[in-house]
Amino acid sequence: MTDTASRAEAFDVELDASGLNCPLPLLKAKLELNRLPSGAVLKVIATDAGSQRDFRAFAQLAGHQLLREEVEDGVFRYWLRKA
Repeated sequence: MTDTASRAEAFDVELDASGLNCPLPLLKAKLELNRLPSGAVLKVIATDAGSQRDFRAFAQLAGHQLLREEVEDGVFRYWLRKA
C-alpha cells in the first residue's frame, strides 16, 4: 500500500450505517461530524445506493472534503474530512 492510499484510508471515527435507507446514513453522518473537531476524518459505511449522491452533495454544500469513496459488492464507503 502506498503512503497516499494509507493516508486516504486513515480515519478518526467510523460510522456503520449499513442497512439504513435514505436519508438516515447522511443524517447519522451529520450528527457524528457535529461531535468531531475540525479536520477530523469520519469514515461512513452505507448500503443505500442513494448515499453516493447524498454524500457528494452534502460535502460540497457543507464545505467538508470528501477524501475518498469506494463501492464494493453493494457497500459504499466514504471518508469525509470535517471543515
